[in-house]
Amino acid sequence: MSHHLSGPNLRSPLGDARLDMTDLFAFSAPGDRTVLILDVNPIAPTGGQAFHPDAVYRVNIDTDGDHRADIAYSFVFSAPVDGRQTATVHRATGEQARSHEASGEPILIDAPVQLGSEAPAVESGPYTFYAGLRSDPFFADLDGIVAKFQWTGVDWGADKNVLGIVLEVPDSELGPQPEIGVWGRVSLRQDGRLTSVDRGAHPSLTAYFNAEEAKDAYNAGEPADDWAAYREPWTAVLQHFGGYDRPSAEQALHTVLPDILRYDRSKPPAYPNGRTLTDDVTSARLTMLTNGQVPTDHITPHTDLLPHFPYLGAPHPN
Repeated sequence: MSHHLSGPNLRSPLGDARLDMTDLFAFSAPGDRTVLILDVNPIAPTGGQAFHPDAVYRVNIDTDGDHRADIAYSFVFSAPVDGRQTATVHRATGEQARSHEASGEPILIDAPVQLGSEAPAVESGPYTFYAGLRSDPFFADLDGIVAKFQWTGVDWGADKNVLGIVLEVPDSELGPQPEIGVWGRVSLRQDGRLTSVDRGAHPSLTAYFNAEEAKDAYNAGEPADDWAAYREPWTAVLQHFGGYDRPSAEQALHTVLPDILRYDRSKPPAYPNGRTLTDDVTSARLTMLTNGQVPTDHITPHTDLLPHFPYLGAPHPN
């Protein structure tokens, strides 16, 4: 299911849904701007859990194609008090961007987190920001996938919520070239040490490709190491499920390894060139996994999306 439940045994990392990255989106907005969305916490309850106060939520940007972060936007949250929480956003560049810490310049401080149905934008200089409870845009017939492609016609995500982090930035903030690479990460500070517990960019990789015993290492890893670490086991997955020969399997894997979402901003966004909220990523992954034998799950995008910031729909009631 996209990147939901990306810890071992289809559970959230460390068993904590607040640390569970669900989806990453990157698409254009009017006025030469780019929208970056990181969703976490699958099945987030209305009026319930806030963001983890000891976590660093991050969107990494590669501007030169070396699979390493050149720019990083980090989001940290206060401990909730009386149901209220605030967010601070940092922008790091260069070596600071490659640390998992929330380093660099604070571009927004103590912005309110919205755990109700409202979605007011917070503006700071050229940035527009929102963090809070929203409708999950992910759509898929998960029961049909589990039942070996006996489709039910039921969209698993139709009534689910997530905690969304939405940042809209000027294109000029993301480097001079139109093509960027984007991936998300969630790290947790425990006993004074910050550990990456979830990361990814392309949807539905961990569930389909990683063995249970490999998931923690994958979530802690760096995209620059992905090809060397996962080419062999993931090639075997494609050969098993899709009947690929080895060269064809490796060619298919170049789309998702390293696990960085490439986005050429000179072209319309449509997965795998960036990702919009309506892109049918489930069908794209089924097509890849089965070598075209199963091209779709027949589920359509959600209709509660907004045409304006923060783009994610209003949360569903409990």
